[in-house]
Amino acid sequence: MRKQLQKGFTLIELMIVIAIIGILAAIAIPAYQNYTIRAQVSEGITLADGVKVAMADYFSQYGAWPAAIGAGAGNLGYTGAVTGQYVSGVTVATSTITVAYANAATNKAVSGSVLTMYADLSANNDIIWICGNQTVPAGAVNVGGANATTVANQYMPRNCQP
Repeated sequence: MRKQLQKGFTLIELMIVIAIIGILAAIAIPAYQNYTIRAQVSEGITLADGVKVAMADYFSQYGAWPAAIGAGAGNLGYTGAVTGQYVSGVTVATSTITVAYANAATNKAVSGSVLTMYADLSANNDIIWICGNQTVPAGAVNVGGANATTVANQYMPRNCQP
């Protein structure tokens, strides 16, 4: 009798491969979602960084905080709204920068959330920026800013977490 050689894979071998792929997907998909949420939050922080520089310049020149981002007296001089793909707008009030995440954000964890950054002053009148739920340094004097952050701590950069 001739012995026939096996060609292809058995059903058990295919099921094992499918199970391994399923386990890897179960681990990778949540990690990827967390990564995309953090990327969406970082867009708002990047947009706010430009506003922080403009606010610091305004404060050093006039000794007061700007009233708004737009053009006109007492404002930062931006000709349009500060927006992004996931950010519906960046606004300024007193010494507080508020980043509003648009409903176009791909994840419900970010959509409709707000991140705030506000300025405190040191004893030397140096500006200390407090991001999100960050712990306020000892000796910092609040100049009217407040935290209204609704973004979960796990999605914010380390410098914005408590």
